[in-house]
Amino acid sequence: MKSSTLVLSLITAFSAHVQADAVVNGPMPFNPIASSAYGMENDGDIATTPWVIPSGYVQSIVSDERNLDIYLGNDWNDMNTVNETGKHAGRYLYRTHEVRGSNSARIDGGSGGAVSVVDLKTGMAKEVVGRADWEALDGIVWTPWQTILFAEEVINSVLPDPAAPNAKSGLLYELRLDPKDPMSAESVTVRPMLGALSHEGIEIDAEGNVYVIDEARTGAIYKFVPETYGDLSRGQLYALKVMNGAKTGAAEWLALDMTQVQISARVAAAAVGATEFCRPEDLERIDSTLYVALTCEDADNSANTSGKNAAGYSVGAVLAVNLGEQPSTKFVVVPGKNVPFEVQPTATTAGVTGFAKVDNLANGPDGKLWMVEDNNFSDIWVYDPNSEDANGDGYKDGVHLFASLKDKPAEGTGIYFGKDPHTLFVNVQHSGTGNDKTMAITKQKN
Repeated sequence: MKSSTLVLSLITAFSAHVQADAVVNGPMPFNPIASSAYGMENDGDIATTPWVIPSGYVQSIVSDERNLDIYLGNDWNDMNTVNETGKHAGRYLYRTHEVRGSNSARIDGGSGGAVSVVDLKTGMAKEVVGRADWEALDGIVWTPWQTILFAEEVINSVLPDPAAPNAKSGLLYELRLDPKDPMSAESVTVRPMLGALSHEGIEIDAEGNVYVIDEARTGAIYKFVPETYGDLSRGQLYALKVMNGAKTGAAEWLALDMTQVQISARVAAAAVGATEFCRPEDLERIDSTLYVALTCEDADNSANTSGKNAAGYSVGAVLAVNLGEQPSTKFVVVPGKNVPFEVQPTATTAGVTGFAKVDNLANGPDGKLWMVEDNNFSDIWVYDPNSEDANGDGYKDGVHLFASLKDKPAEGTGIYFGKDPHTLFVNVQHSGTGNDKTMAITKQKN
């Protein structure tokens, strides 16, 4: 009991120090909010303004189940993407719908996952494409060659794709939009060369290599190198291995058996000794660094996959992978290092604001990393890779709390910046209000 009290006191002091930091500058400048939204779950404005946000910002609903309702249950809206380089840049917002099992029953009598789109100019929302065999669609990203990649977050597939029937886990798909109508699909092609995995994060580098993850408690990080730029039908999949059995330090990309990759890339990665991380989820590339959200990673105990450390606090970390000629890895955001541990409130104890169960990532308009948690009272944090390390512990100090979700059972997901550097898009999924939604948080004009 004395030990727990001491740890809690240290966390509280650390939290107070972090929240006292100065304003965060840039296109999205803000004074960090004081704390998570503990105790606000019964506020009367949750249906329309569910986020606690800094002064000078406004939040608004972009689209919800009142203007697009695909499923009998809640629509699980996940990551977002818009056309970044084409003639409609910044206008359309595309979403995957992460439905599973009985939750995939549709209003139209069908079932299965879907990709939808919102026209940010007109407000119109519609389904772009859906299929009965799509399970738990999650990650989604726009490619430099003007297609959309999206994937299934499924560890053990139960609805095989007829075009890849031997795959034992989720698959990645490539959507080509109708050139005359960006709200309609021209074609969808399965890309099994990128691995049968429990997919979520998808990222692409300047050479056209595609990075994916396996969201398992022993999940690896992967890189697909196509034979031809923009052609994902042929190429080589690699898995990351950190040297000497560690999780940080010098690393290498190991080629995988491409026949096995299409059945289970997890098995192929294990065969070459790829490094296992605890539930890699999202990926975000900023320049030559690939950031990886590790939802249950215990940075102090690499063998622990429980999601909590020895003191009982929820863990999670962000890993940075250097994509240069000599790959290397290091943890850059870790609770207890440069951000407090979170203590969720109970009926008899107050909560302590902190960082836990990091899930989705976004590249901010000035190179900062935006992060949202997968837990009650989801927080949005911002990491500045160019900040100082005042105490010399190897961790940059610039981790700041931007927003917190009052909708307690809901989860913030799909954080994303499009063409407007002053607007953050974020979804609210499995909302306690029964109305999932996509929201915009915008800096007010002076």
